[in-house]
Amino acid sequence: PWKDRTTPETAVGGQIMKAFVEGKQFIQASILAFNPPALPGLGAVGGFDMKLEDISGHSDVELNNIAQRIMAAAAKNPALQGVYSTYNISSPVYDFTVNREKAKNLGVNLSDIFTALQVNFGGMPVNDFNQFGQTYKVMLQAEVPYRSAADDIKFIYVKSNTGQMIPLSTLLMPRLNTAPSSISRFNATTSITIQGNPAPGYSSGQAMAAIEKIAKEEAPSGFSIDWSGQSREELKAGNTTTIIMLLSIVFVFLCLAALYESWSVPYAVLLAVPSGIFGALLSEYLTHQPNSIYMQIGIVMLIGLAAKNAILIVEFAKVRVDAGMPIIQSAIEASRLRLRPILMTSLAFVIGCIPLAIATGAGAAARNNMGIAVVGGMIIATAFGIFLIPVMFVIVELLSAKLGGKHKVRPKQDPDEYM
Repeated sequence: PWKDRTTPETAVGGQIMKAFVEGKQFIQASILAFNPPALPGLGAVGGFDMKLEDISGHSDVELNNIAQRIMAAAAKNPALQGVYSTYNISSPVYDFTVNREKAKNLGVNLSDIFTALQVNFGGMPVNDFNQFGQTYKVMLQAEVPYRSAADDIKFIYVKSNTGQMIPLSTLLMPRLNTAPSSISRFNATTSITIQGNPAPGYSSGQAMAAIEKIAKEEAPSGFSIDWSGQSREELKAGNTTTIIMLLSIVFVFLCLAALYESWSVPYAVLLAVPSGIFGALLSEYLTHQPNSIYMQIGIVMLIGLAAKNAILIVEFAKVRVDAGMPIIQSAIEASRLRLRPILMTSLAFVIGCIPLAIATGAGAAARNNMGIAVVGGMIIATAFGIFLIPVMFVIVELLSAKLGGKHKVRPKQDPDEYM
């Protein structure tokens, strides 16, 4: 129950590490624990999924040594947690030696022997079918009771040239050995899968950068690095957030330029945005929150909220400047008149987001990450904005006038009518 998860040991990460520790007591198996992926369908495990591709043909022992060195270095990195690899050369296997002389005397083709082993023990795809929008393979393979032991080859027969059915047990000699339980390939090359999770306080991007750096340092030449599953999609979307933030700022700028019919006044509004972004980053740093997608969504929201506070002041100041009031006096007057609305709207937003920042229970990590960003960013944007925005307005107006811009003065209008 969520109410009982009050210590790091009872959290998901603590339970995963406990499973790893207790699993090491059983020498008969390799026991792994992992989170499921956050997005179903993108891999089988959560965290990062790195593929170390062998493009120069190393042996199994060399690949195993490289994987062990990477995992040992990853265990010392503070940004990583629970790093493991499924590559293991100590799995028990059977090597089958074909008695070629006997097969020749009995009139059995070697290709028939190999095909029988492949189909019954390894499986062979014979068809595809589509269902639920995905393509599935139809595999031909012996049932589990007839392929679970080496001596199950006695159930498999091959036909000789004379039509006689010969059991494989008379043609094959099994020998117990060790080797990788499975050899995975990625991009048509032999690959080692390295998986793990970011440590508390680190984002998935930081964890991926850390494990990639370790792999480049520990792996010799002749290897390349690629990503699979959720990690691959994350890298593909890596620059999307930056583009969205830039587009949101451009969108706000164009709207303000149309509103004020000026290319200079919007700068006074947009220069208040960095204070909100700084507040979000500072609050996340002080509370040890990761720089996740949830925090970045909160920053996009803060761009609009910080601009809203600036608009309340700049709108009133611009009207008074156009009516003939001096620039500095209009900025001071607008700040005095709009202080209460700014504080009321900002406090209402901050108070409304506090439950988001202190949420508990399922999914609380995502809500905390976003809530802390918007609450901290809005507090800093409001506290600094009421002083910075009038100054920025004055600077922008003076520079605009100095560079040749002229204000439209309407002395017949009374500025007080805009209160």
